Amino acid sequence: MAESLIRKILKKIDAAQRILVTAHTSPDGDALGSTLALTLALREMGKDAIAFNLDGITSPFNFLPGAEFLLTSLDGQHPFDLGFVLDAGELKRVGVDLIPYCRELINVDHHPYSEQFGVVNYLDETACATGVIVRRILQEKGHPLSLSVATCIYVAILSDTGSFRYSNANPEAFNTAAEMIGMGIDAWDVASRLYETQPVQRLQLLGAALQTLTLSRCGRFASLAVTSEMFQRFSADAGHTDGFVNYPRSIEGVEVSIFFRQTAENTFKVGFRSKGKIDVGALARELGGGGHHNASGATVEGDLQQVRAIVTSRLGIA
Repeated sequence: MAESLIRKILKKIDAAQRILVTAHTSPDGDALGSTLALTLALREMGKDAIAFNLDGITSPFNFLPGAEFLLTSLDGQHPFDLGFVLDAGELKRVGVDLIPYCRELINVDHHPYSEQFGVVNYLDETACATGVIVRRILQEKGHPLSLSVATCIYVAILSDTGSFRYSNANPEAFNTAAEMIGMGIDAWDVASRLYETQPVQRLQLLGAALQTLTLSRCGRFASLAVTSEMFQRFSADAGHTDGFVNYPRSIEGVEVSIFFRQTAENTFKVGFRSKGKIDVGALARELGGGGHHNASGATVEGDLQQVRAIVTSRLGIA
């Protein structure tokens, strides 16, 4: 089945010259890594490939090869023969209407319940990251990986498996990562850039966020929050909150971590992380979002107190 889908994708690539590659807004390492890996590979094939993300690329991912030419607007762009939407789950998560820009769309994703909006929908929940699906496509194409493409794929895997700590760190994750390292990637250099090169604003923001730590009476749920006022106080932005949701989950006995990030006056992006017993993907879908069993998110309207109440009632937290 997967081979058939890949062959369909390769035919679309062969027939196209101008190709758009994008992913969901508020991009993580997998969204950015897979976007840039595919864009760079398509350019190496001689295609006019454009990488796009409405929210752009921020630290710590701005060291990725190709980051310098990622667009944050499609204004003035000519129509594309083909558009790849990676790691999005739903077309609306791209943040712009792609229909006027792309003659055809291909959906490549590893989220459960992904919307089937493409002429080809390559959806594999068993994949540890969308980056490994990109690797499969390039492998079937017979396209030799450059070090730049390999670096982007490696970062996609490293990010989405939590440095191989999450339950999705399957054999393919380790095997593909080993293949990329075998090509010459400096694993320490990548890890250093991702985890040992932090702007001071991030640590200041984290300190403030940790002051909001709440633990349910049963001890199974914990949360952090970051408000617009905190962002302003430390001249920080959403990119500085990457990984904050994992801190409450590290508390002994906690099964679900919740992170509330304010995005507008009465709007919060709510991130969930589970240790496995509770399906937070189902919870996020109830709130209009999506994601995996152990990692998901949704956008909820209201002030912080109201949003907390909505989420805690869904979880049955006393």
